[in-house]
Amino acid sequence: MLNIKVCGMTEMAQIHALGELGVNFIGFIFYEKSPRYVFHQLTEKEIRKKKNEIKVINGTFKKVGVFVNKNPQEIRHIVDECGLDFVQLHGNETPEYCNMLFAKVPIIKAFSIDEQSDIKSIIQPYQEFVDYFLFDAATKNYGGSGKKFNWKLLENQEINKPFFLSGGIIADDVEIIISLIKQNAMKGLFSLDINSKFEIEPGIKNIPVIQNFLQQINANRI
Repeated sequence: MLNIKVCGMTEMAQIHALGELGVNFIGFIFYEKSPRYVFHQLTEKEIRKKKNEIKVINGTFKKVGVFVNKNPQEIRHIVDECGLDFVQLHGNETPEYCNMLFAKVPIIKAFSIDEQSDIKSIIQPYQEFVDYFLFDAATKNYGGSGKKFNWKLLENQEINKPFFLSGGIIADDVEIIISLIKQNAMKGLFSLDINSKFEIEPGIKNIPVIQNFLQQINANRI
């Protein structure tokens, strides 16, 4: 069954709503330059409160912390403070960097993809040091652009790890995603990662649109 990750969450009420809908992964962005930074404009006291709130969130979903080139020791601290289940590394982290966290928490390594990307060469050095891959569109920033990359670059690739598909996914993409899966053209696709195209504003999701998207995905039993 295809999983769904909703990234860039900032409001507890919306997180609980998504839990009720059966979302599999909830993403919290711990990158200060992101408009969806989970602690944006909070005081130290409020940050501690927010960390506690994240830690006590219960649901069938897993909590994913998204980091960009952050000190591994700081990541370990945030994992413990916020009770994170997964770490997503969305920067220029090396295989050696990933290895420093590998024993601590399951790792999703994100890669920025464009037309010149050689998927096999990009992922090969990371095979032993991460649990999942994530493929996103290459931009000057680190994700959240709402832009797609050419998904055909992933067709019939021997990726050898489950992966998340990210980058500008919209509600109308259900048909093409289902087609790719049924054709077995995207082997290893584990989860869709939706974000900016399902928002009212950065960090605030359009819950009814996400609900409809989930219903369409589930109706096709993929």
